[in-house]
Amino acid sequence: MQLYQHRSAGEAERTIAWLVGAIGLSPPAKVLDLACGNGRHSVELEKWGFTTYGLDLSWPLLINADSPGNSSGIVRTRGDMRCLPFADGSFNLILSLFTSFGYFSLPEEDNKVLGEVSRCLSGGGFYVLDFLNATVVREEIIPSEEAEIDGKKVDILRWVDDRNERIEKRILIHERDGALREYRESVRLYSRDKLIDMMNAAGISVKSVYGDYTGSAFEDNSPRLIIIGRKNA
Repeated sequence: MQLYQHRSAGEAERTIAWLVGAIGLSPPAKVLDLACGNGRHSVELEKWGFTTYGLDLSWPLLINADSPGNSSGIVRTRGDMRCLPFADGSFNLILSLFTSFGYFSLPEEDNKVLGEVSRCLSGGGFYVLDFLNATVVREEIIPSEEAEIDGKKVDILRWVDDRNERIEKRILIHERDGALREYRESVRLYSRDKLIDMMNAAGISVKSVYGDYTGSAFEDNSPRLIIIGRKNA
């Protein structure tokens, strides 16, 4: 949460407003914010009047989502996205936002996620996958940088693992008492065509692909890869 403070409530508000317009879904449809984190997108969905669920693996983030200011009307669940604790056809819309896909060590596990998304979508339900643009990541990677967050020094190291087709990040947070906290992030660098093939194989037909949250067409230099699909009826 300290590292991604720039991902604000305002950013979430703009993101959800654009997505609602792009998809054309109306409240009180049931929506799952998959890998919801601290719930900033879930809160906006609930404000729109959607019946909102959030799922994440992290207890600390889910606990923070219950902090003052967040709505108690959102159903939050701790769980594994490879085995969703919901009945078939439960949702009209499932969202995977802010690169919350591709972290597993094997591609087969990512396919399991898409299979579970498809299972939990109603016929004709929508799926939004907001992913990084692998081409831009490879070309514009910053190998190292230093930052200061809440008065603490943070070192960030990044590299591309070409053998395993992954982007790797090592985050070192120097606490004021001299302790060192280390976090690792590792995401598979899926291309647009590969993700589309995976979604199609899961029974989710791709309807549109965007390069940002203003609705621009996806191009090689787009900042994001946003794929909107619909479960086959």
